[in-house]
Amino acid sequence: MSEFVLELKGITKTFPGVKALDNVHFQLRPGEIHALMGENGAGKSTFIKVITGVHKLDEGEIYLNGEKVEFRNPKDAQNWGIAAIYQHVTCYPDLNVTENIFMGHEKIQKRTRRILWKEMHAEANKLLKELGANFDAKALMGALSVAEQQIVEIAKALSTNAKIIIMDEPTAALTRNESEELYRITEKLRDSGTSVIFISHRFEDMYRLASKVTVFRDSKYIGSWGVHDISNEDLIVAMVGREIKQLFPKTEAVIGEEVLSVENLGRTGFFAGVSFTLRKGEILGLTGLVGAGRSEVCQALFGIEPADKGRILIKGKETKVTSPLQAMKQGIGYLPEDRQQQGLILSWGIDKNITLPSLDRLSSKGWLNKKKEEAIASVLSKKVNVKTPSIYNLASSLSGGNQQKVAVAKLLTTDLDIIILDEPTKGVDVGAKSAIYEIISDLACQGYGVIMVSSEMPEVLSMSDRILVMREGRITAEIESKIATQEAILEAAMMNKEDNVISDSREVAGL
Repeated sequence: MSEFVLELKGITKTFPGVKALDNVHFQLRPGEIHALMGENGAGKSTFIKVITGVHKLDEGEIYLNGEKVEFRNPKDAQNWGIAAIYQHVTCYPDLNVTENIFMGHEKIQKRTRRILWKEMHAEANKLLKELGANFDAKALMGALSVAEQQIVEIAKALSTNAKIIIMDEPTAALTRNESEELYRITEKLRDSGTSVIFISHRFEDMYRLASKVTVFRDSKYIGSWGVHDISNEDLIVAMVGREIKQLFPKTEAVIGEEVLSVENLGRTGFFAGVSFTLRKGEILGLTGLVGAGRSEVCQALFGIEPADKGRILIKGKETKVTSPLQAMKQGIGYLPEDRQQQGLILSWGIDKNITLPSLDRLSSKGWLNKKKEEAIASVLSKKVNVKTPSIYNLASSLSGGNQQKVAVAKLLTTDLDIIILDEPTKGVDVGAKSAIYEIISDLACQGYGVIMVSSEMPEVLSMSDRILVMREGRITAEIESKIATQEAILEAAMMNKEDNVISDSREVAGL
């Protein structure tokens, strides 16, 4: 009997012009949580698809409990007890939880071929109870939060008797409390004998859960270590192939005149009494727990969901921002949190994505100047260091970090004074994070006023000149970065209503 529940030897997978996996090795023990880390484009996604039978390997061998296996399709992998849970939950939002759990392997009465709904609902509720869920199996999937949908995906894996579960960036869209709940469930799976491959860019996920970590880089296997046998610095070198001496490469910019002033801004039901200023060359960090109203304030400033109270002054002149087009004309640019759904058109080329906001400046009498468009896209893609063979490649072909760079380049095609970045490094690897921080610092040095929304404490503390903390739709603290501490920020973010400097929250609640 093998000591490994899963073992991959010399796995190679090639697509036209690209070697996605190159002689990769991996070993997973029973009841082990094994972290898999690497930059975007390191081969992790292809690795998942090989294990789950989506891609047939070109070379190498896969062993399950010491027995050599071959997967012709995902059903084969499922029959061997392998399941995957992805960062972006793939569900049927208009169906209920039971239907989502048993999709593709419904319980059917052999003689009549009728679906056994009662048995399925009972088993679904049993699985949900075991996972600590607080919703019923008949709940509509689309009505659940992302964290709750992930619980359903785990229940679905367990309903197929999965003994190996692959979790791909499961905490990327979760709050701190939701992440803790996922950690609890994952540890419960481990204790029951299930083996988990946990793919994440977040070091805290690895340290919190895993006993072992494997690193891929450039489609190759780099090595495996006990989690507590490798330092952060050595792990980063393994992932990116070089030492990142300064993860937060912030250059001190010259802080100039005020470019934005917000006075008692509010949007009924979302936020109220928000006041702050932004200066030229300043990076203003905006943080707080998810749901505190940070993104809603930014969307109001950009005219996506306009404020219904308060004043916005740009360079001392009061203005009404009622649409994104008007915001851009006033010199405000916005990078949304969800780059794939809101920031880019993935089916378009990199060049067309970059120049999209400035088509009016690139056109004359309805005709687009293609040479000018190509020149601008080429210059800006190089400016933000987009790694791509061609600017004509589809945006969907890029890694998460490079997609984010394209979204930033897109902002630079217009004449802006204020740039709002909503979770600019969400879901990108450590190497791409450092590159994006450098871009943000360069923007400030060029004289842009930057508002950076972030849930990552080290990012806020290291990149901001000044920090605003929000809770329940209100600003609870303004802290100079030089004296800011993690404890002070958390205290302001988790402040009880009775301790809040603004005690009347009826306006926020829409009462």
